[in-house]
Amino acid sequence: MTADLFESLGATGPAREKLAEGALLLRGFARPQQHELIAAIDAITAQAPFRHLVTPGGYRMSVAITNCGDVGWVSDASGYRYDAIDPESGKPWPAMPPPFRALAEQAAAEAGFPGFAPDACLINRYEPGARLSLHQDRDERNLGAPIVSVSLGLPATFLFGGLKRSDPTRRYRLEHGDVVVWGGPERLAFHGVAPLADGEHGLLGRKRINLTFRRAR
Repeated sequence: MTADLFESLGATGPAREKLAEGALLLRGFARPQQHELIAAIDAITAQAPFRHLVTPGGYRMSVAITNCGDVGWVSDASGYRYDAIDPESGKPWPAMPPPFRALAEQAAAEAGFPGFAPDACLINRYEPGARLSLHQDRDERNLGAPIVSVSLGLPATFLFGGLKRSDPTRRYRLEHGDVVVWGGPERLAFHGVAPLADGEHGLLGRKRINLTFRRAR
């Protein structure tokens, strides 16, 4: 990694890695809150368990998902969308825990997007071999707000491209507690996750959890 893409904020601050204009990787930013975050995930999944969604094309996603917040992201034969109701339970999604909201707001501000107010958090569970193909986050009504993505558990290879699927894709290793924020000119950048390698994490075992905060409405 070249020196101009990596800078330290000092002994008490996160390391910052610029991915592109409007896209920043904050190394270890969520680690101080790791126990609060994991406890909140357990509480959310007790109400809205992880499930494997089916794409409009009929494919079962390898990543298991659930949601919290005012709305949740869902997929089925009718398409991708946000819905205030969990289709499995018929109830509203669990509320977004205060530690989630605070972390997302702080990370967005650190990356140059103050005033971020997420109303949706997609929670993805990756087990060995699970992957997320290149895609754009474009189901949100508010494309002016950034995306905040938090990595917990096993390390993963994050793929970050350009505004066209054919643009070159860069690879970044994400560790437990790393946070990626992108918005502005990179808000619709293609991104994904390579197949997760097997391993054992001290807190989460053989899995990776990703929290993706968005302003959906």
